[in-house]
Amino acid sequence: MEWEIVIGLEIHVQLSTQSKLFSGASIRFGAEPNTQACAVDLAMPGTLPVPNEEAFRFAVMFGLAMNAEIGKHSVFERKNYFYPDLPKGYQTTQLEQPVVGPGEVEIHLEDGSSKKVRLHHAHLEEDAGKSLHEDFHGMSGIDLNRAGTPLIEIVSEPDMRSAAEAVAYLKKIHSIVTYLGISDGDMSQGSLRCDANVSVRLKGEAKLGTRTELKNINSFRFVERAIKVEAERQIDILEDGGTITQETRLYDADKNETRSMRSKEVANDYRYFPCPDLLPVVLTDEYVEQLRSILPELPDAKAARFQAEYQLSAYDADQLTQERASADYFETVSKSCGESKLAANWINGELAALLNRRELTISQSPVSADQLAGLISRIKDNTISSKIAKQVFEAIADGEGSADEVIEKRGLKQVSDTGAIEKMVDEVIAASDAQVENYRKADESKRPKMMGYFVGQIMKASKGQANPQMINKILKQKLDALL
Repeated sequence: MEWEIVIGLEIHVQLSTQSKLFSGASIRFGAEPNTQACAVDLAMPGTLPVPNEEAFRFAVMFGLAMNAEIGKHSVFERKNYFYPDLPKGYQTTQLEQPVVGPGEVEIHLEDGSSKKVRLHHAHLEEDAGKSLHEDFHGMSGIDLNRAGTPLIEIVSEPDMRSAAEAVAYLKKIHSIVTYLGISDGDMSQGSLRCDANVSVRLKGEAKLGTRTELKNINSFRFVERAIKVEAERQIDILEDGGTITQETRLYDADKNETRSMRSKEVANDYRYFPCPDLLPVVLTDEYVEQLRSILPELPDAKAARFQAEYQLSAYDADQLTQERASADYFETVSKSCGESKLAANWINGELAALLNRRELTISQSPVSADQLAGLISRIKDNTISSKIAKQVFEAIADGEGSADEVIEKRGLKQVSDTGAIEKMVDEVIAASDAQVENYRKADESKRPKMMGYFVGQIMKASKGQANPQMINKILKQKLDALL
């Protein structure tokens, strides 16, 4: 049997406002537990919530970036459930009339293909507090600092058909919210969290299978692994003649498995009703258009410009524009050294590998954009070879200074003196009688490959500092003269 995976994502994005959704309390990350929850956040008697205009502004900007309908008339409801980290006993959220309606976004996959993923809606809501299970000797602690922090919950249609597509969509949403500046998107701090709704069905079937919800996955890698393992679990059950239970499941990254948390609730379980303390929020056309006019250049538009302005491939442009910091880094390097393609190659290659090894973001890069531009300039003017450049790059990353300082200190300047290179070529030829004889007897089509031996010996003699282009030119002239 051939199965098809059906995936929809619910992404919770913590907004980078100065205060909470309905109070003036701070949302600063890392404060001492329970120091940033005020009387309004706790729904103390006599307090009334006041909507945060900045949260609405950020939500509308996101909707515009997704080509979505904007809810000019949005309403808050109370979602009732009881949990220790929910101090009010309900969550103030939006259900029937959210601030952002249907939209769509295009995702790009590693095989070069792309597809549209539809947005069902995005709504504003307040975050809950946080339960802490470590260091309490069999008990749990409750930190209410996060309670009331503004979120937008972004709900997709079930349009994704593989874990790779789900990750591509999640990365695209991450890219959009960080480009807009409405969230830092830091998954390690809970600024962006993902719930994945997963079901399977036989290929060709129109009816959706019973879905499970994987809660609060906090990294791109874990999203991909969790979806894969849950889909496999469901397929195994169905092929053994069983049925899937609609439920909420937790992904255990250490064991690479999902396990049941609770039965899946539906809207009726939460007893939604309009919040009596909050009036509907009405947005004018002028307000929406003003926000449209200040939207920054978004990832797709920036990628298209990079292809046109810098003559980059679609792949390079897409890689460089996934994060705003990467795009800004590239433009600084490119404009400084005047070598767009080399800049893209180094950023997507050596720099990306370095950051991955050291588990750093590009904003934390030990090689600044100006330092990389200086290194590329030295390759461009033949001061160093591409091979030596990798040594210089590592030295810069280790804090040894600029490219010029490293080259000078280590004596790595490329040998481009014709006389010096000619002498090395003559010495290698004189010491390689057998290889010279083989070269003379070989077909013309095989000779370029046979030159590799001589080039290697010359580079070894020069400690990698001889100009490769000059070596090849002089070597070919001298070998051909012996034919």
